[in-house]
Amino acid sequence: MILLVKAFILGIVEGLTEFLPVSSTGHLIIVGDLLNFKGAYATMFEVVIQLGAILAIVYYYREKIWDSLKNLAPNKWGFRLWFKIVVAFIPSAILGLLLNDYIDKHLFSSFTVSIALIIGAIMMLIVENAFSNYKIDDMDKVSTKKSFWIGVAQCMSLFPGMSRSASTIMGGMMVGLSVKAAAEFSFFLAIPTMLGATVVSLHKGIASMTALEWEALAVGFIMSFIVALIVVDKFLSYLKSHPLRPFAYYRLIVGIIMIGLVLTKIVK
Repeated sequence: MILLVKAFILGIVEGLTEFLPVSSTGHLIIVGDLLNFKGAYATMFEVVIQLGAILAIVYYYREKIWDSLKNLAPNKWGFRLWFKIVVAFIPSAILGLLLNDYIDKHLFSSFTVSIALIIGAIMMLIVENAFSNYKIDDMDKVSTKKSFWIGVAQCMSLFPGMSRSASTIMGGMMVGLSVKAAAEFSFFLAIPTMLGATVVSLHKGIASMTALEWEALAVGFIMSFIVALIVVDKFLSYLKSHPLRPFAYYRLIVGIIMIGLVLTKIVK
């Protein structure tokens, strides 16, 4: 029963943070440490429930996605859209496969997450200040070359705490996208990215899972889907007329507090 309660809480945390530039993985690691939810299963759980949030994106953009799939013939807009998403997906996919074991072993801790939260916050403030004069306000107008560089930026998110959303939004802004267009491109890029991460993670841990662990995974998955569906709409509405700075300040505060908790050994 305790495991299911932890899964419920972590599912809410995932849904709240997946698409905000604050690092869902980082928050799951921090909250997991506070809940004493650690180990190989916890690492796998934290990756897999992110797919629940990604399915919220599929549902939210279901009409656009369905329309794009009906226009997958070469030279049609659906083909161009997904080709650019695949191009953006490749850099982190390659680097992720090469570094996956190292990341799982050495970077999943509250301390490393705290450092990444602070570094990411500083980068967000710099990027927003330096690249506010955007030229592209529609994700469909992003070129293949710009898509690739957004994908390169996504590689930063392999370090837990940097945030996949923050990394790709910053990458989008640096190649000339508005914050909203960059966020929408980030959402679509999340679909293959998190699907791939989930497949790899499940492949490594599926054989040893108990029935209770499957139930906990289902609880976290469902909660992340429900909460993320609400957050996506609110976040996009926010970006129409607000900056990213509040999220950067939030990251700084959480990062500093967590470093204090780690140094005082309240969390490990």
